Amino acid sequence: MTFRFIADHAAEWPVAWMCDALDVSESGYHAWAARAPSEGENRRGRLVAAIEVIHAEVKGRYGSPRMTAELNARGHACSENTVANLMRDHGIRAKTPRRFVRTTDSRHGLPVADNVLDRDFAPAGPNATWSADITYVPTADGWLYLAVVEDLFSRMIVGWAMDGTMTSRLVVDALEMAVRWRLPGDGLVAHSDRGSQYASAHYQGLLGRHGITCSMSRVAQCWDNAPVESFFASLKRELVHSERYTTRDEARASIFEYVEVFYNRVRRHSSLGYVAPAEFERTHNPKHP
Repeated sequence: MTFRFIADHAAEWPVAWMCDALDVSESGYHAWAARAPSEGENRRGRLVAAIEVIHAEVKGRYGSPRMTAELNARGHACSENTVANLMRDHGIRAKTPRRFVRTTDSRHGLPVADNVLDRDFAPAGPNATWSADITYVPTADGWLYLAVVEDLFSRMIVGWAMDGTMTSRLVVDALEMAVRWRLPGDGLVAHSDRGSQYASAHYQGLLGRHGITCSMSRVAQCWDNAPVESFFASLKRELVHSERYTTRDEARASIFEYVEVFYNRVRRHSSLGYVAPAEFERTHNPKHP
């Protein structure tokens, strides 16, 4: 590894200086550099090159587990330990999370529903359980609020809406999009927190018109809605925290690309065996649109 380090940095510092600083023989280094690389070294080089390509494609969003799944899907047989070591050795890092901040406010006098979902996050098929929530994105124009609806079967975002204000209209628009796209049948449960937007007559009326059962998290229990919280954490870590949006329209376009192009169709999801939500639905429910 010492000779490899010297070779990797030969354009930056004199070889003789590095050999002396690292207490290795300069002649030994040149002998090592002159011999043909082993098949193992060639294979590691190919893996590093593939990792760098994927890292660029996914905009630095994959750590070693998802990177390993993607490499294997592309024909590069490898283990997670090997990938983790190569990423560490070559300074290839996934984006890191920041502190979670609560958005909605459950301090209101509106009626709330029971926790029908009860943390059952693994329904047998699509359109059995949806989970909804709101988050915010900072821009130079002010906050942009994002409401989403997630199908817990495939973790696909099936409805979303964005606006500069956090009203009941926001969550209704997201739910209406999900209903139009998915055409759910009987028995659907829609889970959310106890925020005033979800307790509003506006939102509850839409649930009632479509025969959707309402479920709400218990007080101060964010884990009752863990899948959507996980999605928001990924969105913030993999996109929002590395951007500086000038306008809300700029943020809308960026979030649209993340949700519809990357998250639903490309991003490998750990709870789905490291396949994307769209692929999971095609594999497990081929008749679904």
